[in-house]
Amino acid sequence: MLQVSKKTLNIRGKLLDLSTPAVMGILNITPDSFYEGSRMRSEDELLSKAAQMLADGATMIDIGGYSTRPGAKEVEEAEELDRVESAVAPLNKNFPGLIISVDTFRSEVARRAIETGAHIVNDVSGGSLDDQMFEVVSALRVPYILMHMRGTPQTMSTLTTYNQLVPDILKDLKEKLDRLRSLGVADIIVDPGFGFAKNGEQNFELMKHLSEFHLLDCPLLVGISRKGFIYKKLEISAAEALNGTSVMNTLALQQGASIIRVHDVRPAMEAVKLWLAASSVN
Repeated sequence: MLQVSKKTLNIRGKLLDLSTPAVMGILNITPDSFYEGSRMRSEDELLSKAAQMLADGATMIDIGGYSTRPGAKEVEEAEELDRVESAVAPLNKNFPGLIISVDTFRSEVARRAIETGAHIVNDVSGGSLDDQMFEVVSALRVPYILMHMRGTPQTMSTLTTYNQLVPDILKDLKEKLDRLRSLGVADIIVDPGFGFAKNGEQNFELMKHLSEFHLLDCPLLVGISRKGFIYKKLEISAAEALNGTSVMNTLALQQGASIIRVHDVRPAMEAVKLWLAASSVN
């Protein structure tokens, strides 16, 4: 079983042990996320879906108010903030023990979400779209998910040229990790950014070399649920990509992923349980 040196996160003074991989459920407060099943249209629907995810074994839930699928439309900050706060507040009220992650690249949305009751900032841009993000996260003293991306959701699909894919991504993340650590950010999760400024074959190459990201000495998050490189390779739709997602999540677990971010919590938990059972056999 692959290990990373850091296995815990400080969540508002409580330690989250990641020596057993955790599952993060996805709830999008957007009308245009690429997978329709993740879109929440009302508070009742949001709470019902969150309750089911928790019952299925989710450790945390990731709330997004801005679709970051390739070519997604721009969303004004005020609208994103309204969407996020309208989700975080009732989740925090109805599920007091729930760990809430907010999926945003805007520092003000991150700050307001944490003040409303969220616990983790999940920044798909890795600080590249808001130069205040690192300072804000440092001041908030919360865990930060550092993801690799180039450009914006509108331009990233054109920015897939690398000298060497994995070394280039590692270099970019290492430079940002050094900045975060210099600011005193202690709890950092690394996400190599499957589907963000990577073409289909590059995503499979990234999976093949995923274990190399343990060089960064951070818990590793993998978010591949129903993504295009899976369903396009299988010549199916995102709605049909659950089995392919489970296969790829298992490959990620084999290479030491600490968190898998998914639309479908129960199948992900089954993958974790079976992988743990196989890994524990002498």
